[in-house]
Amino acid sequence: MQILRWIVLFFLSLMVAAPLAAQGPLRIAAAADLEPVLPPVLVQFERATRIRAEASYESSAMLTTEILNGAPFDVFLSADLGFPKRLIDAGAAGSAGSTTPITYARGTLVLWTRRDAHLPPPSLALLRDPRLKRLAIANPERAPYGRAAVETMRKLGLYDALKSRLATAENIAQAAQFVDSGNADAGLISLTSAKTPRLSSVGSYFVIPRELYAPIEQGAVIVSRTKQRTKAQKFLDFLLSPEVQSELKKSGLAPAR
Repeated sequence: MQILRWIVLFFLSLMVAAPLAAQGPLRIAAAADLEPVLPPVLVQFERATRIRAEASYESSAMLTTEILNGAPFDVFLSADLGFPKRLIDAGAAGSAGSTTPITYARGTLVLWTRRDAHLPPPSLALLRDPRLKRLAIANPERAPYGRAAVETMRKLGLYDALKSRLATAENIAQAAQFVDSGNADAGLISLTSAKTPRLSSVGSYFVIPRELYAPIEQGAVIVSRTKQRTKAQKFLDFLLSPEVQSELKKSGLAPAR
C-alpha cells in the first residue's frame, strides 16, 4: 500500500508539473536600448525566483506591431510610454482597470564618437562642425531615442542642416553599431549603449542636456494574452526593486522614481 501511495503521488506531481513545463520561459519583448542592460537582470531574476525569462530586442514600434499581430510575449518593456499605451488602448496589454503603463526607468540621450574619428570631442558644437559628415540616429518613427534625437536637432535649429547627413537605423542598438563600425562619424544614441564595455573602450560621449528633448520615460505592460500573468507580475516587481533599479542606473538608465 505504501508503494502504491508513492506511485500515485509521483504521477500527481508529474500532472502538476506538466502544465508549468509546457508554459516555457517568460517571454519579454524588450526595446533595443535594453540589450546591453537586461541580460544580467534576467540571470538575477532566475536566481531569485527560479523563473526563467528570455528577451527579444527590437525597436519599440516593431515589438508593438508584433504583439498586436499575436506574437507570444508575456511582458513588453518599451523605450517610451506611448507604445505600451497603444497596446492598452487596443486591449492587448494591461489588466482590468489599468489605463497606464508602469514607468520602470528613464532614458538619457548622448552624442557618441569613436576616439579615432579625427573629430573634436563630442559636444553640441560638434553638431555644427562641417567635418561631421554622417550622424547616426534611430528611426524616429519607430524608436523613442530617434524622436529625441530629432527633437534635439530641431531645438538647436540644426535639423535642416543635418537632415541630408543622417544615417537612420532601425533601432538604437543599430545606430550605435553604425558609429562603432565607422559607417557614421557620430551618433545620437542611448547612454546604455555608450556605457557598454565595447563602446566605452573605443569612444567617448557627451550627455545631451535634458531640456532639449522630452523625457524618455520607459514603460512596461503585461500582455493580455499571457498565460503566465503571475510570473510576469513577479518580474515587473523585481525590475522595480531598489537593488535592480540601482543596477539599471549604473548601466545608464535613471531610476523610475
